[in-house]
Amino acid sequence: MTAAACPLEIASLRAAFLSGAISATQLVDPVLARIAEWDDPAIWISRSTESSIRARARELDAQAAADPSSVERLPLFGIPFAVKDNIDVAGMPTTAGCPAFAYTPSETAPVVARLLAAGAVLFGKTNLDQFATGLVGTRSPYGVPRNPFDARFIPGGSSSGSAVAVAAGLVSFALGTDTAGSGRIPAAFNNIVGLKPTRGMLSTRGIVPACRSLDCVSVLTLTTQDAAAVFDVAAGFDADDPLARASDARLASSFGPHFRFGVPPSPELEFFGDRGAAVLFEAATGMLEEAGGTRLEISFAPFRDAGGMLYGGPWVAERLLATDALLSKDPEAVLPVTRAILDAGRHYSALDAFRAQYELAALRRAADRVFTGIDVLLLPTAGTIYETAAVAAEPLRLNTNLGFYTSFVNLLDLAAIALPAGFVRSGLPFGISLIAPAYCDGALLDLGARFQQIASLPLGAAGI
Repeated sequence: MTAAACPLEIASLRAAFLSGAISATQLVDPVLARIAEWDDPAIWISRSTESSIRARARELDAQAAADPSSVERLPLFGIPFAVKDNIDVAGMPTTAGCPAFAYTPSETAPVVARLLAAGAVLFGKTNLDQFATGLVGTRSPYGVPRNPFDARFIPGGSSSGSAVAVAAGLVSFALGTDTAGSGRIPAAFNNIVGLKPTRGMLSTRGIVPACRSLDCVSVLTLTTQDAAAVFDVAAGFDADDPLARASDARLASSFGPHFRFGVPPSPELEFFGDRGAAVLFEAATGMLEEAGGTRLEISFAPFRDAGGMLYGGPWVAERLLATDALLSKDPEAVLPVTRAILDAGRHYSALDAFRAQYELAALRRAADRVFTGIDVLLLPTAGTIYETAAVAAEPLRLNTNLGFYTSFVNLLDLAAIALPAGFVRSGLPFGISLIAPAYCDGALLDLGARFQQIASLPLGAAGI
């Protein structure tokens, strides 16, 4: 297999490296060529220099020549990846989508350092909705990454550049972040996998906070097997991250061959007039039944009500912590729509915060009761997708619609994985999400792999 012909799916590259069919150095040229040929500069905010990429590949190959077993020991040997530009990489600017906020860190975020230590090769930092505030992918002064299926439509956000880079076949995987759906929504709109792990399983140190108590690093890949490979490397307890949590080894890594999945009754489902999405969601329930699941109707009310609290409650005030100094000094440096969302946080009091905590605790208890009867919750990742022009006309309402099935997940301390689930007649992708209690990451990845095998869909924009 030649490097140019090798797909960037991690499993395929791994097999090629282990067999000696290609080297890390040989892979660099076709990856750089793909990036150059994909005419969309809005994907990237900054790129690793060509010389640094080649030096990194030569270093890996020299290590392999001196010790051939190192290829096997390094699970991400030679694998190209990108990171969202609210995640620190030493010597590369971190902008969070705002030039006036930019700084150049001296240390690399631990989650990225783990990937580099496993042999991965960083190709650059990707565009995002400014300060990771948005699910649309259009709120950036660095441009709007092009949806590879139809440029009239949004790419999804806030991890827009990371998702498009994976879908376009420019990197094997990318890191995003996910507070309200920022990893899962762009995964759905780009026909890829988006893993939103249990809060605290991946270190968030060295990451510009959006809503720090809820933030997660997300993993964007073509397949669930690839997501599992990255997750296995990236996850790890960071004692210097005060919000880090150790894994609960008591939990099974699979729901088993037979499992129960919850689906809201039809009146509680919302597709915002998108009949094609509704049809594909019903088809996805059949695929999950084929995978061994028993469908049960559940009340979506506690999840819906919790989701409404994220932007309709005092958590908006928490978003001000990372940006308040800039907003006070130079408010015009922040995009108007982002500034309006952040400034809304000033209206909440400490009383509001405690009142919301009590309300959320009650909703969490109600959600826990739902999960006593099911193993996993099946939902659309998004009820529909919008054209960029429509989002520009109604930025807040349509963004809220996109978060209908995603905004509650971190508030309720759940884990989730977004999966491709077909295409509507226009050719745009549709995605579903599997959601389960915290620490069920392994079980979600296993079930996601079973679903992908049954669905047997082309992945990304290249359709591997």
